[in-house]
Amino acid sequence: MDETIKIFETASTVDIARYLVGMYLEHETTNGKLGGYIVDCEAYLGPEDMAAHSYGMRNTPRLKAMYQKPGTIYLYTMHTHLILNMVTQPEGHPQGVMIRAIEPVEGKKQMEAIRAKTGPELSNGPGKLVEALDISRELYGQSIFSSALHLVPEKRRIPKKIKSLPRVGIPNKGEWTDMPLRFVASGNPYITKARRQEIDPEGSWQKEEG
Repeated sequence: MDETIKIFETASTVDIARYLVGMYLEHETTNGKLGGYIVDCEAYLGPEDMAAHSYGMRNTPRLKAMYQKPGTIYLYTMHTHLILNMVTQPEGHPQGVMIRAIEPVEGKKQMEAIRAKTGPELSNGPGKLVEALDISRELYGQSIFSSALHLVPEKRRIPKKIKSLPRVGIPNKGEWTDMPLRFVASGNPYITKARRQEIDPEGSWQKEEG
């Protein structure tokens, strides 16, 4: 975890977003562990990013967590769905990464029961993965390094290829609409709006040694 904390404290938000593709995200719930690999995430570059909540250094009570230290969990509601973000820059520099999709691993049956879905629909969107992982507002402002919801670097997998794309659903934001600030594990079926012909039948991860 020390290396991951250092990356959050020293790297750019774009580099952190790229690093998070393949990272294992785990939530320890009262009913057991739920977890999976991050396969799709988006960088938001704060004050100058027209698509970011903190554009122009906007600061409201809802945005308080965005101005806190790296690794702080920032949750917000969009279309009734809770969305997960992680702060990526020092205090007072409101940048972050939004987690868009995960490939479920541990507790998959429990996730299917929570969501009443199977296959990619289980967690191929930001609201879907939050529901599948049973994430609640209580985690707002806690740390992704030490809370019940945390990263597990030891379980991280390396994608065969990381693809850069424009972010989803942010029209009319000038150059920021098309900027390639979304990073995905190419060929993974759990990517948001993954096309069937783009899914790699052999899997999207590099083979592990040993």
